[in-house]
Amino acid sequence: MAEMKVTDSIRYIGADDTTIDLFESQYPVPKGVSYNSYVILDEKIAVMDTVDPRATDEWLENLKRELGERTPDYLVVSHMEPDHGGSIQVLANKYPEMKIVGNAKTFNMISQFFVLENLDSRKVVVKEGDSLNLGSHTLQFYMAPMVHWPEVMVTYETSEKVLFSADGFGTFGAISENEEWIAEARRYYINIVGKYGAPVQTLLKKASGLDIAMICPLHGPVLKENLGYYLEKYDIWSSYRPEEKGIVIACASIHGHTAEAARRLEEILKAKGQKVVYIDLCRTHVSNAVEAAFQYDRMVLAASSYDAGVFLPMEDFLHHLKAKTYQNRTVALMENGSWAPSAIKTMKSILEGMKNIKICEKTVTIKSSMNEDTVSAMEAMAEELCQE
Repeated sequence: MAEMKVTDSIRYIGADDTTIDLFESQYPVPKGVSYNSYVILDEKIAVMDTVDPRATDEWLENLKRELGERTPDYLVVSHMEPDHGGSIQVLANKYPEMKIVGNAKTFNMISQFFVLENLDSRKVVVKEGDSLNLGSHTLQFYMAPMVHWPEVMVTYETSEKVLFSADGFGTFGAISENEEWIAEARRYYINIVGKYGAPVQTLLKKASGLDIAMICPLHGPVLKENLGYYLEKYDIWSSYRPEEKGIVIACASIHGHTAEAARRLEEILKAKGQKVVYIDLCRTHVSNAVEAAFQYDRMVLAASSYDAGVFLPMEDFLHHLKAKTYQNRTVALMENGSWAPSAIKTMKSILEGMKNIKICEKTVTIKSSMNEDTVSAMEAMAEELCQE
């Protein structure tokens, strides 16, 4: 990546990874991902996090370019997950005099991942509100446990008002792709951090007491303008409020008859003036489906019955929603079953394990293929959804 200056004294030294196919071995990243790292150049030099081992060589070259003949005094470790902490040992071995800054939980994890010589003498253990002076820059540390690992902390640089936000405000996608932030920030947040709304709310309250001019996350672009927009999105997502009004139709169809009916329901809802997003769960990655479910206030689950339960793409989708603490939504149910419809019962049992989910009274049962009766049932269900 080309040289990037955050400010005169704060330099970006991270790297884009455009060859990775699955982030965390589960999320497709067709436009790659960035591993962000920064260096603060002052009387003392602080490196802010490392990178995934996939990008170690490029990162070291970027750091060397910014250091010149100098050596770093500190490495600040905000998050130990390997896409950020994976090059700690390489850097520690390269600069044996460098101190390592983290909290008590950080150092427990460092010892699990690496064997670092003389670690005890190199530790700088910080706690909530502690400061580290670099000269004209001062770093203040704030703990952010379970956003989204227990050792996470964020760092606020007081002179230039920069928040180093760990995984907060990150996105999928390489920085060089120049995508709009929201395009992959929502999918990133919901799938990576989504379960931990309460800890994110706690961190947002801490951030509200800081005068922040810039946010430097560990993935995605540096945020320099209109910070209220990003903070508002995080407040919505972490409090599990719908981002906008609309209806997701999530469909899992085996031979196409359930999909045909779901598409008819889509037409009915659109005719009533509703915004509708149709998702084929058999052909859409579950991370995208989960993102859509969190974005809108209502959802229709349309699925074939299968092995006296529900077709597996739907079951998988619902378990992902539960894992990410899906809540505060209205859901309508539609099933298909040629001889023993069982999908609604199975879907309802999973939904009942989620918080504050209102299930519409009107349901639709298709026996093999759509007919006039099922269309009438869909009309009634659509009417109830629209009243919501």
